[in-house]
Amino acid sequence: MTVLVLTIVGDDRAGLVASVSRTIADHGGNWERSELAELAGTFAGVVEVVVPDAAAAGLRGALAALEGALTVTVHENRDAAERAGVELTFTVLGNDSPGIVRELSGALEAHGLSIDHLSTETRDAAMAGGRLFEATFTARMPAGRDAGDVRDALESVAAELQVDVTVS
Repeated sequence: MTVLVLTIVGDDRAGLVASVSRTIADHGGNWERSELAELAGTFAGVVEVVVPDAAAAGLRGALAALEGALTVTVHENRDAAERAGVELTFTVLGNDSPGIVRELSGALEAHGLSIDHLSTETRDAAMAGGRLFEATFTARMPAGRDAGDVRDALESVAAELQVDVTVS
């Protein structure tokens, strides 16, 4: 079996997921995991697909034929395996300002953590005015790393940025 990771981008409209999922199924593939969203009128997503080795090239071609309605980029992961390490999840909430993601991801990088999932949004701050920034990070910490050191680093960055960080 071949593991493919698809990145999908196009103007949002009805039927985009249906056309991609039909194409995958028509080639004997299985839609494993995905993150899909509409952002500012654009549909974007990442999909992990498992397909029989003999059908991988045909699936690539069929996905390329969707060009015009969607741009689909196919990445083959020949070394797909379970990720090792300890999962660390934390949330961030505070006034929006440039650099929040840069600073927090830099702290993770400095401690050798890899981000598995990141979800962010901004919204109006109802009572105080301005914009609020909220994020949820899930990162993988390699064996032998100290979660307390990572927590301290995140809290230090949060204090500098004047945002709240909750590590779970």
